[in-house]
Amino acid sequence: MEKNLIDTRREEIIDACEKLYKEVGFKKVSIKLIGDNISCSRTSIYNYFEKKEEIFLALVEREYNKWNKDLSNIYNEVKLSKDELIERITSSLSKRKVLLKLISMNMYEMEENSSYEMVKKYKIAYTNSVNLFRNCLVKFLNKDFEEATTIVFTFFPFMIGIYPYSAVTPKQKQALDELKFKYNYYNIEELIKMGLINILGGKK
Repeated sequence: MEKNLIDTRREEIIDACEKLYKEVGFKKVSIKLIGDNISCSRTSIYNYFEKKEEIFLALVEREYNKWNKDLSNIYNEVKLSKDELIERITSSLSKRKVLLKLISMNMYEMEENSSYEMVKKYKIAYTNSVNLFRNCLVKFLNKDFEEATTIVFTFFPFMIGIYPYSAVTPKQKQALDELKFKYNYYNIEELIKMGLINILGGKK
């Protein structure tokens, strides 16, 4: 099979997985359902992926790669102030809602149920994000490698909580209201920016 056709079909499968994930959620997405939403046969999915978790992991990999393009563009800027860097990173990451949702809810299951080769491919995209993010800190904020690494491994775990704290369900809101718990509601962009400001010390 020609490489271009392989790539096209693989992307079609990932596209269908992303569409269904937005519509019905992780648990309800199945190989059969994905097969019903692609132009090739359902059995052909197994030429690319063994389980649905591998398709989701490929989706996360693709989302990281998209973010990496934005991080590369940021790194290629000649000069950025701390506040400009915060704005640029906030803008780039806030576009990756699917990434933020998946890493907050289903990463363990995806990695545990995927082949080593699939996990390694995903890890390449993830480590590229870590390195690009760290390189931006070193270049624009004059951080040394160790200090930048500490910041990276403060921010990346913080990323896992961004989606759940921004996507409060009606039941969660009702429970908080009944408990008279004061909860400040923020959207994804606000949370990313707030996290970066507190970690990097930018303008409040």
